[in-house]
Amino acid sequence: MAEEKKRIQAYLEQLKNKVETQENYGGEITNEEARMDIRDCPECGAGRAYHKGLTACAYCGFVFMDTKLTDGVNIRKENNS
Repeated sequence: MAEEKKRIQAYLEQLKNKVETQENYGGEITNEEARMDIRDCPECGAGRAYHKGLTACAYCGFVFMDTKLTDGVNIRKENNS
């Protein structure tokens, strides 16, 4: 029993050492001030969570940006003829 207790304590010490030397996943944590990324619709004033690719207001349909695809390096317009 005494030997088993020593093994358990040695194992617990190994776990403690591992925890103390362990690094955070994804690197160091940086403290940032809280903020909200919101874009208001200039047409109806509805607030939307801002994200890249937001093209139209979901409430009134106002178009934030009107983009047209053209021939690119990897993307080609299709001919419908």
